[in-house]
Amino acid sequence: QMDKVVQILMLVSALYLIAALFSVIQQYIMTRVAQGTVYQLRKDFKDKMARLPVSYYDSHQNGDIMSRMVNDMDNIQGTLNQSLIQLVNSALTFVGVIYFMLTISWQLSLVAFLTVPLSLLIVRIIAPRSQRYFARQQAALGLLNDQVEETFAGHTVVKTFNQEQPMIMKFDAQNEDYYKAAWKAQFVSTVIFPSMRFVNNLDYLAMAVIGGIKVASGTVSLGDVQAMLQYTNQFSQPITQIANLTNTIQATVASAERIFQVLDEPEMTELTPVGPITTDDIVTFEHVAFSYQTDQPLMTDYSMSVKPGQMIAIVGPTGAGKSTMINLLERFYDTTSGVIRLRGADTRGMTREDLRQHFAMVLQETWLFEGSIMDNLRYGRLEATDDDVITAAKMAHADEFIRTLPDGYDTILNQDATNISQGQRQLLTIARAFIANPEILILDEATSSVDTRTERMIQDAMAKLLAGRTSFVVAHRLSTIR
Repeated sequence: QMDKVVQILMLVSALYLIAALFSVIQQYIMTRVAQGTVYQLRKDFKDKMARLPVSYYDSHQNGDIMSRMVNDMDNIQGTLNQSLIQLVNSALTFVGVIYFMLTISWQLSLVAFLTVPLSLLIVRIIAPRSQRYFARQQAALGLLNDQVEETFAGHTVVKTFNQEQPMIMKFDAQNEDYYKAAWKAQFVSTVIFPSMRFVNNLDYLAMAVIGGIKVASGTVSLGDVQAMLQYTNQFSQPITQIANLTNTIQATVASAERIFQVLDEPEMTELTPVGPITTDDIVTFEHVAFSYQTDQPLMTDYSMSVKPGQMIAIVGPTGAGKSTMINLLERFYDTTSGVIRLRGADTRGMTREDLRQHFAMVLQETWLFEGSIMDNLRYGRLEATDDDVITAAKMAHADEFIRTLPDGYDTILNQDATNISQGQRQLLTIARAFIANPEILILDEATSSVDTRTERMIQDAMAKLLAGRTSFVVAHRLSTIR
């Protein structure tokens, strides 16, 4: 007898060891799968962002896009990493328990199986409602993130106009919307758990009553009924666990929908170009029409010829369409009709990357990234040497102020480069254009942020940069161009 007990103990020990080993392997595989899947999804999302037209960014909030990239991706990662393992475990346990129950008594097994349709009905009723609330929760979180991002980006303006309290009230209102959506989503999804427990308790009670009757009649042994009661608990656990995971899965489905919504957005299309023409012009506009909205035409029939080395002044009041011309030149937007040519070739026949290699821009908005001044300047031409960067900075009269900084060219600019002045930021963007050494230069109110003395120095530098180079200069006033 003792040998038999030892055999059973050894068998159980071996099973526990195998179970532990498989558990580690399972965790390793699922972690790799989860991380790999979300890594690829993030990569696809980032690649998609590069292929979306500028109009998408004009009509969608930055904070909401960031929320999809961060919060929604994390939701999917968490579910794949943990919930999927539980789901697989529960499914295997469910199948295993059914097998062992059938080997004991198929009649008593039927009693347990009767509750399965009832459990599925509960999930079917509650899950769709839960899904709707989770979709609202993720949308509300995206809007909340957008509001936070916008407020912190413009915190100086908020403080200048004493708008802290209204912004806090606006945040509280948005936070309240998120709270309501999240509360409803969590509550509705967690209703599944007690509902399933109730059904499972009914199942246990029925098994005890029917099993007791069968023991009394002598058709089933007491040991078998005891085993069936144990299996009934184990049978109900996977169903309850799967139902309990529903809220996590619903949140993940809502997150996945938000990500795939972006991945399914129409991309920038390569349009069919018309044939090239022989011309001395470097840039030609032929009967160009354009509108951001179909019912509001901005250009109807615009033609222009630009010779190499010419400076084209684009002057006009706000909203006249000055920046729109630049957007069309760089193919941030495509024309509604008409053709824009570069050296006689339709720009729609070129990839956007090839087209933009011919241009460099200095914008009114001084975009600089977090990093050293040297890296920010080299952004204009990545293969530029340190000497090239310093020469360009001298030409743009940026070298003087850079050398006064504690770390010179190695000075680290913070986010939005707020640790240097607006005028200094403008000088860096001009130096960046010098490094690019473009065929065509676009200046969009490029000296609006610098003082009169610096502007004169820049004009002197611009004269060198513009010599023999085609340029488009955007300004509100003709005096700026002169």
